[in-house]
Amino acid sequence: MIRKYTYGTPFETEAVVYGISASDGAPAYGVIDTQDGFSFTYIMDEEDIVYGLGESNRGINKRGYCYISNCSDDPNHTEDKFSLYGAYNFIIISGKKSFGLFFDYPSKLTFDIGYTRMDTLRVSCEDANLALYVIDGDTPYGIVKQFRKIIGHSYIPPKFAFGFGQSRWGYKTKEDFKKVAQGYRENHIPLDMIYMDIDYMDSYKDFTVNDDFRDFSGFVQEMKDQHIRLVPIIDAGVKIEDGYDVYEEGVQNRYFCQREDGSDFVAAVWPGDTHFPDVLNPEARKWFGDKYRFLTDQGIEGFWNDMNEPAIFYSKEGLEEAKEMARKFAETGSCNWDGSEKKSEGGDDIGVWQLGGKLTSLANSQDDYKRFYHNVNGRKIRHDKVHNLYGFNMTRAAGEAFERINPDRRFLMFSRSSYVGMHRYGGVWTGDNRSWWSHILLNLKMMPSLNMCGFLYTGADLGGFGSDTTRDLLLRFLALGVFTPLMRNHSALGTREQECYQFEDMEDFRHVVGVRYRLLPYLYSEYMKAALNDDMYFKPLAFVYPEDKMASRIEDQLMLGNEIMIAPVYEQNGKGRYVYLPEEMKFVKFLPDGSISEEILGKGIHYVDIALNEVPLFIRAGKCIPVADAAECVDEIDTDTIRLIGYEGAEYMLYDDDGVHKDYDLEKNCRILK
Repeated sequence: MIRKYTYGTPFETEAVVYGISASDGAPAYGVIDTQDGFSFTYIMDEEDIVYGLGESNRGINKRGYCYISNCSDDPNHTEDKFSLYGAYNFIIISGKKSFGLFFDYPSKLTFDIGYTRMDTLRVSCEDANLALYVIDGDTPYGIVKQFRKIIGHSYIPPKFAFGFGQSRWGYKTKEDFKKVAQGYRENHIPLDMIYMDIDYMDSYKDFTVNDDFRDFSGFVQEMKDQHIRLVPIIDAGVKIEDGYDVYEEGVQNRYFCQREDGSDFVAAVWPGDTHFPDVLNPEARKWFGDKYRFLTDQGIEGFWNDMNEPAIFYSKEGLEEAKEMARKFAETGSCNWDGSEKKSEGGDDIGVWQLGGKLTSLANSQDDYKRFYHNVNGRKIRHDKVHNLYGFNMTRAAGEAFERINPDRRFLMFSRSSYVGMHRYGGVWTGDNRSWWSHILLNLKMMPSLNMCGFLYTGADLGGFGSDTTRDLLLRFLALGVFTPLMRNHSALGTREQECYQFEDMEDFRHVVGVRYRLLPYLYSEYMKAALNDDMYFKPLAFVYPEDKMASRIEDQLMLGNEIMIAPVYEQNGKGRYVYLPEEMKFVKFLPDGSISEEILGKGIHYVDIALNEVPLFIRAGKCIPVADAAECVDEIDTDTIRLIGYEGAEYMLYDDDGVHKDYDLEKNCRILK
């Protein structure tokens, strides 16, 4: 059962698409206080587990820390961070009483889950204008299914998007992309996509290509002839430049976010000074979305939206404040926080450390988010009040445009920033992670929480975006990426080149990536079933084994689909790992010679050996999965080679379609494999 409680005048986020009438009275759980903002307080039982919050820090069980929904451009995902790129305000308390809570609030929202007091859950925000959905259920899994029904179906990408992709910030010319394609094809390492980071553009201007890409449509086709799709990035900021049509049209039609005085807000991002399209304004959203046609008309079938928290390097206002502070500090050796000269002893004077803090806080300043406004159906709304909706609506702009451009065809689309509801228009990747072993585990733990909020097409930058990767780290990252719907190797400018062919013994990479293609019929089938049935692709063990107390404590293993469990190795120099099996399972390893080993293990704890060039999984008792022969691209997977592995006598319901169009008829597209 789902009940809705309304406080104040909530902003309509459109996260929930199934109409639910507001209930009278107070929720059955917790204490609501609206005297000073809004707060929900609940005293947790010692054994309660708290699930949810999508792509957030730390564990699957969120107890013991503080999480702040405040979409943030922060590339250092260390344990002390409260906010990352998205805002996913859905949690489940699982214990003697199990219930779900969705706080539909588009601004900064704090989840103190046993951080201040270990037994206390407190959710709070500045304004008491929100909708609270309370979901009763017998199990966390059942509560998720109810929530998924009211927020709408998950986005479905084209089938090629389940292939392996290579990306790097720094590919600038046709020759750079041809070199990557050649490196993979000559070494027979599977590849379906090469991503185009910001350098493909003309001076970082959206919906342009630089001079090296003359006859861009011809180059797109040249890559497609090799079964490789180019996937360009689109950033949130539009460069201020006379003669640039996107800029001039946006200014003329008042499609950009504005200051309170009505002037267009200016912020510096990659192109220098930019304006932000007002994607919360339906007219501006349609205008910006239609700009994707510039690239789709040239054969592009997929995009990734970035910098859409929105990220701000600095504003002119913030920069002037910092300059004034620095000037006064240089003259007097000390000054007040506002930059004025210090007249007396004591007070709010600053030293060199505070001045440094002011300079580093120019990026993504909360003050800047208060400096610009959206036009929402004629109402002027200050950005910080709806901050978490920007990435959602930028991706919505593209998704709605694709329906106009080619309503029968699927396009690849995923975003960095998001809010519940964006899952209907695209997927997410987990942002600028690092080449750290801990980020393999962090990647794993984010997956089921994102699925709870409807985000199924998800994945991380395999090998790590920032810092220098190592051969063993990349192989272990890829062995997890084999199972994530989005499988992309991506790295930052200035880091070690980490394309799979850059390392010795590249046959190991050929094998590990090849396992993705051998499993793709199964992975695609399970994804489609989850998307069409409002289900989860990844689940915590406790969702499948609710009576097993040990299962509820396991955070480094996941259930995938209805047949398998995954348990990646995520420690440097690890030769294997301990696993807990809630029931008898078949331990399967894809070996580098192309063979598959299978061993039945009983319920309990086992140590399993897993070499760097092996990909492990566990098949549940009485079940089986389809496996095909390896292929170098999705187009070349031969479904006639599919065979079943797992338990003898088991059957598998395979979903398959053309991977291009939107004919999602389960009955027509499913068949039993024996």
